[in-house]
Order: sequence, then structure tokens, then C-alpha cells
Amino acid sequence: MKTNKKIFGDLLGFLLLLLFLILFLISDILNDNQQINDISSNWINVNTIFLSIVLEAIPFILLGVFVSSLIQIYVSEETIQRFLPKNAMAALLPAAMLGAILPLCECAIVPVVRRLIKKGMPLHVGVVFLVAAPILNPIVFASTYYAFRGEQTNVILYSRMGLAFVLSIIIGAILYFIFRKNTQQLRGDIPHTHEHHVHHHGHEKPTFISRIRQTLYHAVDEFFMMGKYLIMGAFIAALFQTFLDRSILETIGTNPYSSTIVMMTFAYLLSLCSEADAFVAASFGNQFTDMSKVAFLTYGPMLDLKNTFMLFAFFKARFVITFMITVTFIVFTAVMVLFGLIL
Repeated sequence: MKTNKKIFGDLLGFLLLLLFLILFLISDILNDNQQINDISSNWINVNTIFLSIVLEAIPFILLGVFVSSLIQIYVSEETIQRFLPKNAMAALLPAAMLGAILPLCECAIVPVVRRLIKKGMPLHVGVVFLVAAPILNPIVFASTYYAFRGEQTNVILYSRMGLAFVLSIIIGAILYFIFRKNTQQLRGDIPHTHEHHVHHHGHEKPTFISRIRQTLYHAVDEFFMMGKYLIMGAFIAALFQTFLDRSILETIGTNPYSSTIVMMTFAYLLSLCSEADAFVAASFGNQFTDMSKVAFLTYGPMLDLKNTFMLFAFFKARFVITFMITVTFIVFTAVMVLFGLIL
């Protein structure tokens, strides 16, 4: 059943992308036909916005999944653990710094963190990885820089990276004090999921060719897994920009509180991968404040709809609910404080 659902999801994403490519190719014909021009103009606009988001984001996704696969094949959990201090509070800073070199999206990081915790990593350090790694890496830095070229670059780029680094430590510290007396928060009945392992028979040492093959397998699998979320997110963003009443948008977008809440809600529901979310945020243009865009770019990689399901699958419900409340409150408060100081 799960395999059928996965195939259906992949097929749906592929068909949606194919549909928009066809519409893009015949857009001139539709424009020349006056009878359907009025009906199709809005959907042609949706198609244009959708394709611009997808085509700009795909190179960064390809780079991200390939580097991610290399790390998961060649870097063991034990290697990562050797760099972390034993002291609970002292481990928070290097955990955030280590998260900065792991180009893993918010869905890929969940099973990795679960494995790290099973091998002895403290729960609160795993939390730092959960919220830091999807944002604090060179690929997300590059995609955000590329998406926000011009005057917005410094404000949005460095606010996103700075907040992610600081907040990952704060969130990890808060959850440490909440769960320090009960650190066992992994579910005992963890379902079977596709995790990134290299399987070998017996004690046979993996060859260079077998490692490369596994890297490519995982990169392809992760690309299609993340790609369908990008397609759905780009489609929803294009619909939003085309059909939402502009007066409502201006009212929401100019208020610092409502715009931040709405953009955080979008970030949660769209479930974009962190390598591509900057392009969707940039597509909103001047309709939303820079503050709300930073909230979108910070909150989404830490917590979204798709990784919520994964969190509930791997961790106990009390931990997941506490994690969700903490991340939501801390991100909203920090964005308000940061931009209050700037303004």
C-alpha cells in the first residue's frame, strides 16, 4: 500500500510538471485565440510563475541531494559524535556549527537524527541538528543569495542564517531542560522507512564503484522525493499570487504581525525543501514584508507538514507537540524582536 501511494505521488508530481510544460509551449496559441484568451490568461500566468520557481530551484536541489548522498554514504554517525563535547550545554554550539556543513533538507534530517540518537547522541543535540542542518549549509546560503539578488540580499540572507544559528541553540537548550529527566523520546514501534544505508553481504568491504552506485541511487531517490514537494509548493504559490484578491494581500502583507503569521503558516503548509524555498519566498515580491519572508525561510525548514508526519512516526507524541510549540513560539518572537531592533 505504501509503495502504491509513493508511486501515485511521484506520478502525480510528474504529470503536473508535464502539464505546465505543455501549457508553456502552447501559450502563444492560447493567447492568439480570443475566445479562450480571457479564460486562459489567469492560468497562463499561473503556469509562468510556476515554471519560473521550479526552473530556478532545480539546480540547487540537484546539488543538494548529491552532496547529501555523499555525506550519508561516506560519513558515519560515529564520526559526527566524536566532534561533540560530553557536556550538555557545551555540545550545543558545535552541534549548530556541524549542522552548517550538512546539506540535508528537513525531511532527510529526521531519520538521520533518529539514528544518531539511537547510537547515543543526546536528545537535545539531535534537536539542534533537526533545526539547524536544513538551513545552515552552503547550498541553502547560495540559493537564498541567488533568489534575493539586490537590496534585499543582506537583510534576508543574513537574518535567515543568523536566526537559524542562534535559534537552533536556544531551542535545543529549552528542550534539554524540559526532557533532561526523560531523554528516551524515540518511539519503540518505529515503522519501516527508506533510510540511506549501504547494504553489504557478510563482511565484504564496499568497493569504490559500489559506493558511487549507492550515492547515485540515494541522490535520485531523494531528488524525486523532494521534487514533488517543490512542484506542489510552487503550484500553490502560483495559484496564491494569481487568484488572491490584491486588496486582501496588501492588508495582510503590510501588517507586521499578520504577515508574519500568514507566511509562517504558508511555510508549514507548502512543505518546501530548504534548497528551494527561497525562490518561492522571493516570488511574493513586495506583497509581504521582509520580516515575514525571513519568518517563512526560518520556520519552514525547521517545521513543516511533511516532516511533522515523520516526527510523529519516529518520536513520542509529547516530544513532537512540545517541539512544535517551542519552534513556533521562538521563531515568531525572535523575528519580531530582530526587526523591531532593526526598524
